[in-house]
Formats: sequence, C-alpha cells, structure tokens
Amino acid sequence: MINKRSKIYIAGHKGLVGSAILRKLISKGYKNIIFRSKKQLDLKNSKKVLQFLKKNKPTFIFIAAAKVGGIYANNKYKAEFIYDNLTIQSNLIHSAYLTGVKKLIFLGSSCVYPKMSRQPIKEQYLLTGALEKTNDSYAIAKIAGIKMCESYNSQYKTNYKCLMPTNTFGPNDDYHNLNSHFIPALIKKVHELKTRKKKHLILWGNGKARREIIHVDDVAEACIFFMNKNIKETIVNIGTGKDYTISEYAKEILKLIIPNKKIKIKYDLTKPNGTPRKILDVRLAKKYGWKAKINLKKGIMNAYQDYLEKQ
Repeated sequence: MINKRSKIYIAGHKGLVGSAILRKLISKGYKNIIFRSKKQLDLKNSKKVLQFLKKNKPTFIFIAAAKVGGIYANNKYKAEFIYDNLTIQSNLIHSAYLTGVKKLIFLGSSCVYPKMSRQPIKEQYLLTGALEKTNDSYAIAKIAGIKMCESYNSQYKTNYKCLMPTNTFGPNDDYHNLNSHFIPALIKKVHELKTRKKKHLILWGNGKARREIIHVDDVAEACIFFMNKNIKETIVNIGTGKDYTISEYAKEILKLIIPNKKIKIKYDLTKPNGTPRKILDVRLAKKYGWKAKINLKKGIMNAYQDYLEKQ
C-alpha cells in the first residue's frame, strides 16, 4: 500500500496521464513525489536512469512516459515510436528491478490488441491476431513492455502491473494539427468552427469506426487504485465499457461547444479509418472494485475548458 510518506516517482509527469496522476496524488495528500523534466533526466539514457533511481530510491513508480500521437503521427514516425518507447520503458523497468523497486505501474494502450479482435476486448486476447498497421510500431513497443513486466514478475517476484487504458483525453492533451488523437483534434476543429465563419466539419475516414474514450482523471484514479491492490493478473483493461462512432462523438462535441450553429459533417475518404471497432472488456477492473466515474458530457466540457485556457 502507498502511504502518505511513501516516495513515489512519476515518469512522464508533464504528459496527459502523468500530469493527471500527479494532480490526483497531490489532491489525496501524497507529498513525497519525485519527477524530472526531459532536460533534467533523459529516460533514453540507461546509465542516467539507473543513477537517478539509485540516488532517489522511490518505493513506487508510475511509468507514464512515452512517445504518443494520433493516427498520422503513429504512421509517419514509426521508427521513433518503436525506438523511443522500447528504450524508455526498458530503462525504467530494468533499473526499477536493479534498485529493488517491487511495485510499478506500466501504462500501455488498447492498441496492443489485434485489429480484428473479438469485442469487447478481453485481456487474454493479447497476441491473438494481427495489429492495426497504422500504429503497429507503438503497439509492439507497448506489448514488449507488458511482456517485460510479466517476465520480471515471474522470474524476480516483482509486482509490476500493466494498465491498458482506452483512448484517453482531458486536461493537458496534445492539440497538434496532425499529431493529436481524435478527441482533442475534434475539440480543436469544432472550436475553430465556432470562431470562424465555416459551416463544415471534415472528419477523416467515413466516421463509422467505433471508439471508447475515457477521461484522464479516471485513468489516474485507476493507476493509484491498482498500485494499492494486490492482484494476480499483470494486465488490467481500463475503460468505460461504452463506445460510439466517430460521427457520434463529432455530433456530441458540436452540440456542446456550438449548440446554436448548424454544421454539416463531411468525410475525407482518402484518409484511413483505423481499427473498425475498439471497446474494452472492463469486467476484471470492476471485479476488483474500480470503474470510471466521469461521463462523456462532463469529460468533454472539462477538456474544452482546458483547451480554452491553454490557448
């Protein structure tokens, strides 16, 4: 169990999930939290990572550091996505073992599961089929992280858990025109429609792909919850158990941000749809007593407010 005096290291504390974990820990009264910026600690340098953990001796580690992006970035920068993620997570997991860290949370992604997986996706469907080609480099790196945690748990009796969140959004998201995920991309596009005199929203693909999304504060809550739980499984899916089409998300965001303006949705069929459907089976998480609490409307408005503040 993490107590209020436990030394906790968050890798990737400035990112979407890492910053949410930091906010959540502070709000719960944890004070002995350590973190370093990219300039202070290069997580791709194995010697520096090991030296840092030897010197600081954290009891618990949250690995939220990763190179992430949407469908465009994943497809265009495959080399960086596989190299950076493999290197960062391997350095952290191995150095954690070498310095005696017994409890660690490694954050994966729902994209580790096969493209044409049975739905909803159970944890045991990992490695049962081919991956989505547009983000296979990122997915393979994350799968390697899962297998590394499993292997260290088996051989060295560590307690390294892997949480697989579905599409995550919320405060501190990336709103880059090409590199962002679909929810922040939609929020930005819809806001621009609000401020400019445009009457068309263009979506990539046909809008029929189904996605499950989760607010980042729910993911952060899950990270702390499962760090405090003794469970026999290495992998746990983190999601809401509900999914909608990309078109439905677009219509909901339009309704929330510009309720009094008629906008027509157009589809760019030259762009990929990605995986046809992706919804996680979250029964294992629920069995242990965790479930998502933030509903779609509240989550989107919270993310939009953060976007406005960042602008």
